[in-house]
Amino acid sequence: MARKYKNPLVTVINPKSPAAESYRGLRTNIQFSVHDKQVRVIMVGSAQMNEGKTTTVSNLAVAYAHEGKNVLLIEADLRKPSLHHVFGVSNDTGLTNVLAQQVDVEDVIRPTAVTNLSVITSGSIPYNPSEMLGSHNMQMLVHDLKQRYDMILFDTPPILAVSDALIVSALCDGVVLVVLGGKVKKSQVRKAKTQLEHVKAHLLGVVLNNITIRENEAEQLYYGSKWLK
Repeated sequence: MARKYKNPLVTVINPKSPAAESYRGLRTNIQFSVHDKQVRVIMVGSAQMNEGKTTTVSNLAVAYAHEGKNVLLIEADLRKPSLHHVFGVSNDTGLTNVLAQQVDVEDVIRPTAVTNLSVITSGSIPYNPSEMLGSHNMQMLVHDLKQRYDMILFDTPPILAVSDALIVSALCDGVVLVVLGGKVKKSQVRKAKTQLEHVKAHLLGVVLNNITIRENEAEQLYYGSKWLK
């Protein structure tokens, strides 16, 4: 039986909701978090699985697209990809096939139902994902795509599970760390942060998921992003 995915794109299905506003607030926080350079390539990661990074990066991509920016969302989780389910696009070919020089990148850039937003899915599951993400072909691909898109966002595997996310972080202007409140140990979050710092990744901030907001605080939901200055 095929796995069923609940639509996580609240910015699409309920754009006036407090949750959708929180993603727009996240977009604004990123824009004002760095004063000396533009942040155009962003990785969204988490210490462990199931902390909400795919939901966060997908809604953030939509928020940028709604702002009028030309946005590309790339699936860099080459082990357990999910973006093709979120956006309902094919994953017959994707990032891995481009890196293996089997297809051209134009063949795997897939438009979505959201204006200004395209997706590159993972493609065929490789036996050497870390090596592919750390290859010269990957560096050149990101360089070329930056000439074509205003914003590029990466979804990645958990930071503590494999080295893939740390490799991708080196290609990015900044990293947003998603933390599932009340579920993930503080020591795990600290370890993920330390590993990002070790590779000199620029940590833009931390998004705290699974927090309880009282009804009279709903209009302030966007402050649920624990932003690091």
